[in-house]
Amino acid sequence: MASSRPSGPSGPSGPSDPSDPSRPRSRSGPGVPRLLYVTDLAYEARGRRYCDEDIQLSARLREDFDVALCHPLDAAALMDGFDLVVVRNSGPVIHYQEAYDAFRSRALRDGVRVYNPLTGRADMAGKRYLVELTGAGLPVIPTVDRPEDLDRLPEAAAYVIKPEFGADSIGLRTVGRADLARLDFREHGGLLAQPRIDFRYEVSFYFVDDAFQYALYAPRPERRWHLEPYVPTAEDLDFARRFIAWNTLSHGIQRVDACRAPDGRLLLVELEDLNPYLSLEALGAREREAFAESLTASLRRFLAAGT
Repeated sequence: MASSRPSGPSGPSGPSDPSDPSRPRSRSGPGVPRLLYVTDLAYEARGRRYCDEDIQLSARLREDFDVALCHPLDAAALMDGFDLVVVRNSGPVIHYQEAYDAFRSRALRDGVRVYNPLTGRADMAGKRYLVELTGAGLPVIPTVDRPEDLDRLPEAAAYVIKPEFGADSIGLRTVGRADLARLDFREHGGLLAQPRIDFRYEVSFYFVDDAFQYALYAPRPERRWHLEPYVPTAEDLDFARRFIAWNTLSHGIQRVDACRAPDGRLLLVELEDLNPYLSLEALGAREREAFAESLTASLRRFLAAGT
């Protein structure tokens, strides 16, 4: 696996600023790949502005591709006219589950190329993978999905209950130990239980394909989306790459979310492999451009692979 992010072309002052009006712009024409960029520009996410990120990133991709933006509810009807469907900040699937299921089924049936590929084993398929990773002994917040497994959870002051198919903290609640035995784990399509961790901070590692791009962290736990650059150690990257390797996605953007436990260990919170928010606004211009170059190269590789 690659040990560092690929570097982009640079001159004396490094990669050029994507906002520079002198940058070349693409022109539509034969041979220019057509991307259907799926985003919900109107979705209001706490602490994040999906629309800003997708407007800016899609504008940057126009330098190399013909790009059209569409709402996730329109993707199935439009995707046949494009070479590649790029799913970005499309919002929690639970808000349009039936339409997403139809899009996914049709894309798989017709061989439509979707980025990220629809074979992800992590959040793309629900959160039950956290139970699987717990059983395999990987460094993850202990997670169970059955009442008979509650004794596998460590003692804690409180426990977090979340839907297996939840997102954006939708349906998340906190209960005491005595309340665990009264849970109906079949609610909302399935529930997961975890101990609440009084972590020192949360940190996210961003990958394109298997190449690390950058890391950001929230030094104040109460302000999850107030992110700052984080310089990972070799041990931190080994931790993150372990989950990227487990997921086996050949192409795509993935975000490894972790927390620093009181004992200093990193524990996986989630592996976002469907439509991870990238927090590009927390990066400098050079870092944003380096990411855009990595993404462009990955999209071209995916198109060339023909899968």
